[in-house]
Amino acid sequence: MRYQIIPVTPFQQNCTLFWCDETLEGAIVDPGGDAQLIKAAVEQNKVKVTKVLLTHAHIDHAGATKDIADYFKVNIEGPHKEDQFWIDLIPMQKERFGFAHAEHFTTDRWLEQGDTVQFGNVELEVYFCPGHTPGHVVFFDPKTKLAQVGDVLFKGSIGRTDFPRGDHPTLIKSIRENLFPLGDDVKFIPGHGPMSTFGEERRSNPFVGDGVR
Repeated sequence: MRYQIIPVTPFQQNCTLFWCDETLEGAIVDPGGDAQLIKAAVEQNKVKVTKVLLTHAHIDHAGATKDIADYFKVNIEGPHKEDQFWIDLIPMQKERFGFAHAEHFTTDRWLEQGDTVQFGNVELEVYFCPGHTPGHVVFFDPKTKLAQVGDVLFKGSIGRTDFPRGDHPTLIKSIRENLFPLGDDVKFIPGHGPMSTFGEERRSNPFVGDGVR
């Protein structure tokens, strides 16, 4: 599996284009905005987009979902159904954060713990990781040991929990029980900022590292 990170929106959200290097079929994860940049990356890499995947429904991750799904004529998979209320609030989020083109959308498949998503010969595992939002999911490729974690975990930090239905203890539990057991050598793409590994965050993250109780 190959990937390209495409920072989008004023929040510099790490929209990610994943694709199978054998078939060139791929998926766009968290198309938050700047649809033209996403489309350009797809064209540059000659990827055949087969689906849109969402970790959660905050507007900086989901604002261009309808545009991208309609343009490539593909289904939307994710997040977990508990984020439906955030999808319903897309118009409110649009006004609050000044997003010009964000539209409400309907997901084609809700995702749950233990599900998988496929494109080409790639199969990603789905992990339910609520806390930042109640319906947040994470995508993990066991073959390359790479995860797209959205806003659950960052290099040196964790996701905010002060939004509606965010919950700090739930977020910490999601990280420690669902993500860290995948292995210290797992690299992850966060929703914002640079990549890291679960091992590095266990050692040094001041919010969720092994020394924090």
